[in-house]
Amino acid sequence: MEHMDFAHPYFGAFIMFIITFTAFFATTMLSRFIGGKLARKDTEKLKCTLYECGPEVTKQPNTISVQFYLMALLFILFDVEIIFMFPWAVDFVVLGWFGFIEMILFLLLLTIGFIYAWKKGALEWHSIK
Repeated sequence: MEHMDFAHPYFGAFIMFIITFTAFFATTMLSRFIGGKLARKDTEKLKCTLYECGPEVTKQPNTISVQFYLMALLFILFDVEIIFMFPWAVDFVVLGWFGFIEMILFLLLLTIGFIYAWKKGALEWHSIK
């Protein structure tokens, strides 16, 4: 039988990761099971009634405009650009010309993406009528 090396510096962290993942999974499954057993399934009428005051509740499809999703996606895309530019700016002298050319190519690709989104009308807000 081989000797296992338990003296590795990350062995304790790995064991804690396994324990945490197991506890999270068990807690999630237990709460889903208990919630499913204790929940009343015949209260749909109660959910649609008035609560203290306010307008009558009507069932409507809960839709989110695609424009919100598109704006969020574009924000994340161009926000990541700034995240990649900070380390480049810090090590600009160390990277030299190679780093400068790489950043120019990166900015060129992002500019092409920005122009494409602009031409497609992704940056224009359309009113819902």
